[in-house]
Amino acid sequence: MCILNLWNECSVAIELVCWWNLFCRYWDLVWSSPGTAGIFDVYALIKGTSFEVITETEDQVEVSFTRTWDPSLQGKQVPLNIDKRFIMLRGSSGFYSYAIYNHPKDWPAFSLAETRIAFKLRKDKFHYMVASDNRQRYMPLPDDRIPPRGQPLAYPEAVQLVNPVEAELKGEVDDKYQYSCDNKDNKVHGWICTDPPVGFWQITPSDEFRSGGPVKQNLTSHVGPTTLAMFISAHYSGEDLVPKIGDGEEWEKVFGPVFMYFNTTPVDASEDPKASLWEDAKAQMMVEVLSWPYTFPASEDYQKPDQRGYATGRLLVQDRFVSDDYIYASGAYVGLAPPGDVGSWQRECKKYQFWTKADEDGFFSINNVLTGDYNLYAWVPGFVGDYRCDATVSITSGCYVDMGDLVFEPPRNGPTLWEIGVPDRSASEFYVPDPNPKYINKLLVNHPEKFRQYGLWERYGELYPDADLVYNVGASDYTKDWFFAQVTRQQHISRNHMADQVQSRRRGSQRNLQVASRDCLCHLLRTSSSGERPEIGADLFKWADREG
Repeated sequence: MCILNLWNECSVAIELVCWWNLFCRYWDLVWSSPGTAGIFDVYALIKGTSFEVITETEDQVEVSFTRTWDPSLQGKQVPLNIDKRFIMLRGSSGFYSYAIYNHPKDWPAFSLAETRIAFKLRKDKFHYMVASDNRQRYMPLPDDRIPPRGQPLAYPEAVQLVNPVEAELKGEVDDKYQYSCDNKDNKVHGWICTDPPVGFWQITPSDEFRSGGPVKQNLTSHVGPTTLAMFISAHYSGEDLVPKIGDGEEWEKVFGPVFMYFNTTPVDASEDPKASLWEDAKAQMMVEVLSWPYTFPASEDYQKPDQRGYATGRLLVQDRFVSDDYIYASGAYVGLAPPGDVGSWQRECKKYQFWTKADEDGFFSINNVLTGDYNLYAWVPGFVGDYRCDATVSITSGCYVDMGDLVFEPPRNGPTLWEIGVPDRSASEFYVPDPNPKYINKLLVNHPEKFRQYGLWERYGELYPDADLVYNVGASDYTKDWFFAQVTRQQHISRNHMADQVQSRRRGSQRNLQVASRDCLCHLLRTSSSGERPEIGADLFKWADREG
């Protein structure tokens, strides 16, 4: 019998007998050999074949489960040595887990489409899920997703609840992608049991080991009850974010540690226990974030605070068509990522990234950076384009790199004649239609993230059944007239899907027309809010003034 004492801030303790009976957990991955079709080829649970107690003191226990690659299983087993670690600390209401993946240089090539920790909780205990302050609710049971209670929709993850156990959920759509969020916001989520009031939370204190940078979307929790700690994922991106380890390539990466936190409240508490548990989980998340990097993991592959370095500086914007003076890069996202092209951090998935936000004067500080060589990257909300400092930033243990003033010059060839939307890596300013009332998640009705509702791609064809939308510059309003996503438009007669071809027409006053000559050469800058491959293209076109 194992006993785990859980304490909340009021020092109210409960004893939960054998927590392993309330949930199961496992590390897993999806991998493929070179030349195989697709990126999701072989699914594998990571099962340790040897066990070792690494640390055993009155204050800490750390155990290791290792799995060594067997060359006789080439093509059947991912060519990695994997060391899974679990840590418990005295007085800590939960446990930590991390893993070291190692691929020696003389081993065969492979691709790693996904790796994570998954937690499956008891469906008879955990019914209330929390992904964020404004995305939390009582969830369907896993049985509700299985026919005849559930009806699969356009893809297997989306299911309409036809005859759920809880009648009030009837007709709703359940889809795990409706609870995804950016890496930068994906720090705590989990489930609540109300009888007794107990919370199970997955806390990720740092994004440094995740792929794709701060605005890469990742899964959180969903029906199961399931809670995920995602490390590498091709969701929302595809093959660009699948690490491809070549023949003869030496590769090693530490994923985690992440923290699995348990909390409780007194059974007779007068306030809503769900709100209390969630607020406590957020407070614990901040404790973990401020404690990063941890000092207690025993592996030498995990660098401690005194082994890391720092980089500081200030980012300014120089745009002569906006101001004659430098503009402070207020709120800019600034990060260190492996050397590459401008914007390459968005496709980086083998190594580590470190990001921060600049203050209102453009000053930034990137703390606790692992030793190695990096480029500094940035983007500034409100300005088109990506910034990269050409100089290599070398981080050594204990170093303090002052990069001084850095100047970002957004790409342009003249003054802005017109602009649709705001360059901020988001499509939130554009028109998001209401979903088909037959396919809704009630949580997302009139929600800031209603773009996550199921089936919105079909609404485009319903709004524009005969031809694609036409946007009239100077007359149209992008909050009402510009569809938030570029989707296919279904031709209902032939049942074919046609790629949409959005047109922009320029209408304005005579004064605006005079900004360009009667027959002028203009540049059209296009940006994307997608995390898959945001790019800036420049199309040259003749703009002949036929109106005067």
